[in-house]
Parts: sequence; C-alpha cells; structure tokens
Amino acid sequence: MTQPPEDPTSPPLTTSEPLRRAIGERYLTYALSTIMNRALPDARDGLKPVHRRILFAMRELRLSPTGGFRKSAKISGDVMGNYHPHGDAAIYDAMARLAQDFNVRYPLVDGQGNFGNIDGDNPAASRYTEARLTAIAETLMEGLAENAVDFRPNYDGTLEEPVVMPAAFPNLLANGSSGIAVGMATNIPPHNLHELIDACLAIIKTPAIEEEALVALVPGPDFPTGGVIVEPRQSIIDSYRTGRGSFRLRARWSVEDLGRGTWQIVITEIPYQVPKSRLIEKLAEVIQTKKVPLLADVRDESADDVRIVLEPRARTVDPEMLMGMLFRSTDLEIRFSLNMNVLIDGRTPKVCSLKEVLRAFLDHKRDVLLRRSEHRMEKIDHRLEVLEGFIIAFLNLDRVIDIIRYDPDPRGALMAERWGREFPRAMSEKDYVSPEPGEGELTEVQAEAILNLRLRSLRRLEELELIAERDALMNERAGLEDLLANEPVQWKRIGADLRIIQKTFGKGTKLGNRRTEFAEAGEVEEVSYEAMIEREPITVICSKMGWIRAMKGHQPLDTEVKFKDGDEGRFLFHAETTDKILLIGSNGRFYTLLGANLPGGRGMGEPVRLMVDLPNEAAIVDLAIWRPAEKLLVCSTAGDGFIVPSEEVLAQTRAGKAVLTVKEGVTLALCRPVKGDHVAVIGENRKLLVFELGELPEMAKGKGVRLQKYKDGGLVDAITFNWATGISWKETGGRTRSEPDMSEWKAARATAGRMAPRGFPRDNHFA
Repeated sequence: MTQPPEDPTSPPLTTSEPLRRAIGERYLTYALSTIMNRALPDARDGLKPVHRRILFAMRELRLSPTGGFRKSAKISGDVMGNYHPHGDAAIYDAMARLAQDFNVRYPLVDGQGNFGNIDGDNPAASRYTEARLTAIAETLMEGLAENAVDFRPNYDGTLEEPVVMPAAFPNLLANGSSGIAVGMATNIPPHNLHELIDACLAIIKTPAIEEEALVALVPGPDFPTGGVIVEPRQSIIDSYRTGRGSFRLRARWSVEDLGRGTWQIVITEIPYQVPKSRLIEKLAEVIQTKKVPLLADVRDESADDVRIVLEPRARTVDPEMLMGMLFRSTDLEIRFSLNMNVLIDGRTPKVCSLKEVLRAFLDHKRDVLLRRSEHRMEKIDHRLEVLEGFIIAFLNLDRVIDIIRYDPDPRGALMAERWGREFPRAMSEKDYVSPEPGEGELTEVQAEAILNLRLRSLRRLEELELIAERDALMNERAGLEDLLANEPVQWKRIGADLRIIQKTFGKGTKLGNRRTEFAEAGEVEEVSYEAMIEREPITVICSKMGWIRAMKGHQPLDTEVKFKDGDEGRFLFHAETTDKILLIGSNGRFYTLLGANLPGGRGMGEPVRLMVDLPNEAAIVDLAIWRPAEKLLVCSTAGDGFIVPSEEVLAQTRAGKAVLTVKEGVTLALCRPVKGDHVAVIGENRKLLVFELGELPEMAKGKGVRLQKYKDGGLVDAITFNWATGISWKETGGRTRSEPDMSEWKAARATAGRMAPRGFPRDNHFA
C-alpha cells in the first residue's frame, strides 16, 4: 500500500525538548491549577471553586431557605454536570461539610437527614439526604443578577458561572478554610461574624488602624464546638500580624458535686475537629495503660449535646491536677495552627495578616457596590425613557390611538410624529420634562413600550402614578450619581450594609453568640508520679522465665508462690506502688517499670517482655527499686565498667535506655549500688583485685574502663565496700566470714589481682 506524501506545511508528528523543561512546564501547570482551582480559598468571598459552584447550582435550582428541600444526589449531579467535572463523592462531601454545624461556624447549607456527627461518623449516601440554602448563604450571592461580579464560561462553554461571589460578609474568616496545595497550604480557623464586622467598620473609619486595635475587636477564633482558648494575648497578636501562628484550645469542663464528698468532672465542649469517639478511645487507653492514675473511669453520656463524664480514682484527687494531666496526654487540649495563605484577587497566593484579609474583603465589597450601582443606573435610565414615552402618550392619547388603529406602520408613525404640549388638568406645564432625543419625538424604545401597553392601563389614575414613579426614579438616580462620585459616601453605604448583616446574624442571635471563650494559660506544673497515685505497699515477684506480678501488701519474703510448670522464682522484694523499678538487661539497656502498672498478683502475672522491648536473646540481669541520688556500679563480663548516677538510667519509653556499651560476645554482668570507698572485683580465674573507687570514672553511658586484667575468662562479680570494715561473705553452713584487712589484694585498677582468701565461695560471688 502506497503511503500518501507528507504535507510539508503540516506540523511535525513528534517534537523534541529537554526532559527538565518538559517536566518542569507540565508540573508547573499542574501546581498552578491545584493552587488556584482547588486548594486555596479566595480572600474576597472565602470560597474554593467547588463550594462556590455548589452554592451557585443550588441557587439555580431555587433552593431558597423558605422553599423546599431537594435530594443531595440531584444537587451534586447538577454541580458535576454543569460546573464541576469531578467526582460526585467529592462534591457531596464538600456540600455535606457546609451543612455540618460542628465543622462550619455559619452553615451555608441547610441539611435534612444524616449529615454526619461530632463522633466522626460519615454522612449518609446522597440519595438519602436533602438540602437547601441557608439565609446567610443567600447573602453571599446577593447581586449576582445585578452584574455585581464577572461571569466566565463553564468547563464546556455551555453555561456561565460566577468568578467570585458578591459576599455580603467576610466569609473567609467567619467560616475559616483549610487546604493543601503544591508547596503551600492554608489553615484558617472560624471567627465570630459580629466581631469581624466591628473590625471592618473600624478599618473603614480608620484605614491606618494597627493590628493590636483589630485584635481588641477580634480577640481570637470562635469555633463552632466552643471550647476555651488559653493562648497568651501577645502570641495571638503576633499570629494575626504575620498570618502564621497557632492557638491552644482546651475542652470546657466543670466539677459536678455528687454529695457526701464525691464528685465527677463533666466535659461539655471538646476542641474543634476532634472526633468525640476517638477522644473517648484515647481516654480509655489512658486509663488502661495507667498513664494518668488519677483517672478511674470515663463515660460518654452525650445526646444532642456533648457530655463526657470523668470519674477520679479518689475523692481526694485535685480536679485541676487531673485535668492538667489529661490536657497533656489527650486531645482535650490541641494546638490549632493558623496559616492565612489565600488568593488575592483570585490569582496571587499570599500569606496575609488579619488586616490584609479584611482589607481585601472591603475592597471587593466596594467593587460590588459600584458595579451594582452602575447596573441600577442603567435600569433607571431605561425605565425613565419608557416613562417619558408613556407620559407623552397619555398627553396625546387620542392621537396615539388613532395612529395605532389606522397607520400601517404604527411604530414608525409614532416615532415620526411631533407631539404637542397639551396638558391635562392634573398636570401643569412646569411638571412636564421634554423627552429625549428631540422636541416631543419618541425613541424606538418608547414607541415599542407604547405599542405593548395594555388597554386597562389607560386610566386617569395611571398618569399620576407614572409621574410619581418618574420623580422617585429621578431622586434615586441623583443619589446613585452622588454615590458613584463620592468615595466617603460609598464607604458609608458599605458600613450601613454591614450593620444590617450584623444585626441579622450577630450577637443576640442563637447563631451569632460567641461560643469560644478565653482564659489564662494555666500552665500545669510537672507532677511527680508519686503525687499522682495512692501510695500502697506491694510485693514484686518475677520468675526465672520473666513473668512478673505484684501482690498487694508486703507479704513475707519466704511465702510460697506458685509459678508455671517448668518455671521458678528469681526476684522477690517489697516495694510501693509509687516506686520506679529498674529492669537491667544483659544487652546493657536499662528499662523502667512503674509499680502501680504491674499486673495483679492473683494469677501468674504477665511476661515482662510485653511491658518493655527486651529482646529475646537478652537476659534479665537484675530487678531492683530505683533510688534517687544514688550511684550505680555497672560492669560487663569483659571486665569493663564505670559509675553511673541513678538519674541517668531512667527510661521514658518501652525501648529502654542504653547505658553500658557491649560488643558481640560480651554482656552486662552486674549492676550494684555504690556503698563504700573501694571496689573489689573477682574473675573466673578466682583472682581478686581491690582498688579505690576514685579510679573509676562517672559516666552517663559508654563502655567504661578496664577494672581487672584477665588472661582467660572474664569478670564474675564486683562490689563496693568501706576500707575500714573490709569485705564479708557467707560460707556453706550459713555462717558469715569477714576479711577486715584487704591490703594484700589492693593494687592499681586494671591489674590481674591475687587469689581470693581461703574460704571464699566457690561460685566466686561476694553474696
């Protein structure tokens, strides 16, 4: 088959360009599309494109606040088909959020059905729910029919949609916004509309107003779920000045007296965007893990309102201390970030201050006012032209009727006729104003209006009504001319419009009252663990296989204790519930257990490896009570060691804390509290070495220094003792033998030492 010859004028089928430029240009296009058409709101109306299209589509469906509801599926389908060619699920989710009074401070959609709840449950499917606009949403779109904003073609060019809404109130700050774009994000909390309008009026009155004065009018966010803001005032001022910052938000709580000295805490408001179900789960986890031992139980008694009940472990617990610990450990306190990154004029992303955002809204409000005024003047001019024609027709009614009845071209005849000035008794010559464009001549618009005039309008009373309407329109036109020519008059009109919105939706209404209050930060002091729990005696038992438990009370240490088959006891000692217990692993890591968190002593206990991350190949070297201000001697089987303060071995996590560094084939041999001024070390070769404690360094972690030199084998045991008393050990018969003079074995650290004294235990252990 013969191929057709290529047309030399046609563009080439393939192009060649550097990969860097090709990817860069395409990614930049995608990034700009994400920033401008998806993620960032417009500073003028505070809406993203999807929200703007949802509201416009609902307006086109005539879903007014006083009208009926329509299925959400119908609304999301119209939005998707006419204006927003994306997934219907995403559109419905966006619409549902506008109806959630726990997410949006001033809901723009009135939902009927299941639109989700504060627990975090999702809305029902769109086929089950219905929606319509709210009254405040209608104010966002006032003026769309009056050329208040520009329109642009929709995605397929068959319809038109508004570029921005006229926005009668500062919706961006009133309802807030959040979004993530490419390389930038925005997060704006909701605010109180009454306060925002006060700030707008202050800017109109004093354009150079400072940020501090605005914060006096807008003290901070007003979240739909209430709560208490505990952020310092200076921090709030700095956040609003720079457009970046954060706010500490706490749940609202109170103490409920139950009588007879008992009480409980009731939480009535939770932080913004914290699902209640997840919060309850976190509180239950805190109780289970005993992270806050002061808390005994949590109950969710919520119905339409939030009511979470917290029961203290004892009536002597301080409520402030309990809530302070919960604020640290749960989402009862959150930090809500502020990042006022918005689109200025719908094109330029910028991180704005509070004043800049309000200024952008006011400038847009002025543009809308001017455009609506000009549109109204055009309507008035058209109506005045028609009225002048009607008045001429009434003054010459017989001639007009004659032309209409007999002339073959009545419109042309009406326009060609030169009309006389015959005035009825109700009108004097001074009341008459000659119509444009000539002396008594009718324009095409006037002639057409006369021809379309109904016969029933040819009444005597109609003449007076026309003259009154004309005079009223002339007065209105004069007012509009003055408005368009005088900027102070424009701002005065904008202020009056804002006061009307403020009166309708501001303080004094259920929707407009401030919900979030302010309080001092009330920093909670660090509370020791001992102060948080009741101090009770326990007996700690740990088996050879690592099963640990705690029996209530100080049981006799020779008490017979049951263990699993093949297991036996290893550690048994008295402690308190407030004690921290050190678990020393052969891998050189120290783990911290809390006495109050140990499993009860009724069963066999629990494996300690489930409580800390002790590897299976690592053995438990020792289990002991942690003592503050104590120094510990740690040694490895290789004969290395050092002194470590007890404060340095406490671990804050399950992973423990690395203290002694050991290499392969070497393990941690022992950890003993320092009680004396000399160190005695014995190895597998049964050689004993004594040296002064001062020869050992004090370290937080590391390998340490050589304690004793070995030709074969390694270190078995080491103790510290007072030189004046010497050392002692138990013999086979239970008798205690002592060696007060250790001069024979004293030498420099890291030497080999001498054979142990006669009668020293064969297992080479001091105790």
